[in-house]
Amino acid sequence: MFHHSANLQYAVRVDTPDPQFAKLLQQAIGGVEGEIRVAMQYFFQAMGARGDDKYRDLLMATATEELSHIEFLGHAVALNLEGAPVTVQEDAAKDPLVNAILGGMNPRHLLSSGLAAMPVNANGVPFDMSHVYATGNIAADMMANAMAEGSGRVLAARLYNATDDKGMKDMLSFLIARDTMHQQQWMAVIEELGGLEAMMPIPNSVPESHEATEHSYYFLNTLLDQDAPEGRWTSGPSMDGKAEFSVKQKPEPEGQKPSLGRAKPNSGAQKEQM
Repeated sequence: MFHHSANLQYAVRVDTPDPQFAKLLQQAIGGVEGEIRVAMQYFFQAMGARGDDKYRDLLMATATEELSHIEFLGHAVALNLEGAPVTVQEDAAKDPLVNAILGGMNPRHLLSSGLAAMPVNANGVPFDMSHVYATGNIAADMMANAMAEGSGRVLAARLYNATDDKGMKDMLSFLIARDTMHQQQWMAVIEELGGLEAMMPIPNSVPESHEATEHSYYFLNTLLDQDAPEGRWTSGPSMDGKAEFSVKQKPEPEGQKPSLGRAKPNSGAQKEQM
């Protein structure tokens, strides 16, 4: 069950409408880094959450907040489209907003939405839910969530730098701040679960007998003309504390040549293949 307030979560002000910036803001709504993605990701994770109910409640509360972000971003798109003409037949030389439509605005803001936001990215491609990750494994989901908030904060920072409008900068500074909190809360869950050492490998419930552990902790260097890039992943204790990292330099393949043999009769292949 959801409840809705008539007021936006955060005040939205546009000092100078900018149809081209409205197009950029669509990425924060319907892009892979955007609010539709995280709202649906947290929502479906919450619906599939098992274990301590507090994690379900945390996910659902944050999913609902992300819907609030979609709402005020959508309002920001509409405000940036204020004053845009309702027909491209108007004289572009007399109206700079027509120039914006012809030179960078999403034409679907004119043709499809009546100068309002849409569930699309900055290129006008609808969000298709393919970047919603809800595995039923809380550790995997929390890591995916921290990544999602990181990429969302990158986008918000880029949008902040892409405008001189003080109202838009104020709104984006709020989004940057909320992305900070959401990154922190997902990492806090990871810490509460025991941290990376306790969580990993994910899922940590797989019996060791199911894993060929001789292959679990070496870095495979496939660079033929140089040694492996050295780092934390090439030596020292593994992140789960169960082994030592090592490197296989220029490894020999262990598998067979993948020859499928002759095609079967009546398979639709050429007779020379049979």
